[in-house]
Amino acid sequence: MATYIVLLGPPGVGKGTQARILSETSKLAHVSSGDLFRENLKNETELGKLAKSFMDKGELVPDDVTISMIRDRISRPDCEAGAILDGFPRTPAQATALEDMLAEFGSEVNAVPYITAAESVLVERASGRWTCKAQGHIYHEKFNPPKQAGVCDIDGSEVYQREDDKVETVTKRIRVYFEQTMPLVEHYRTAGKLIEIDGTQPVEQVTKDLLAALKR
Repeated sequence: MATYIVLLGPPGVGKGTQARILSETSKLAHVSSGDLFRENLKNETELGKLAKSFMDKGELVPDDVTISMIRDRISRPDCEAGAILDGFPRTPAQATALEDMLAEFGSEVNAVPYITAAESVLVERASGRWTCKAQGHIYHEKFNPPKQAGVCDIDGSEVYQREDDKVETVTKRIRVYFEQTMPLVEHYRTAGKLIEIDGTQPVEQVTKDLLAALKR
């Protein structure tokens, strides 16, 4: 039976990094809903056009459109053994729709690792990020600053802070995430599938805890 893992975690907790490591270690495809939307919009697929019709009106893309994108993605050969779902589901309703869809494949969500950290830690991590203008190389003013302030080590271009990496924006984004995601966390906790992982630890330790929990 295929294995499906739903990976949860607020902005700045390192979820993307752990998803990549977990994908390499487990040989399961990393399915990011953000990447999936961009791919469908860029390739102007039928689902992409449908999603865009809602987005152009400033409306939320309906769950059934998103689920159809997920269904299409996990039907590809690289998802034969299952997948790590990153960014979907976001609500209990989406979680139920996902379970119904996976049941059609004779599968289910096996585990839901939830990487957590205090809001103050997340704000410090996410708001310290700076990006180079030429090729988007990422720096952090505390954890990985460029050798010369304001200049990219790799291509010498200017390093700047994007609007969505500024403290005010990051703080709001993190609070919205917690407000919106708590019902989903409780949904999976009630189902006995939630695994809480301390995301304040070094990357290597988070990976170690994550792999050990999934093994159990």
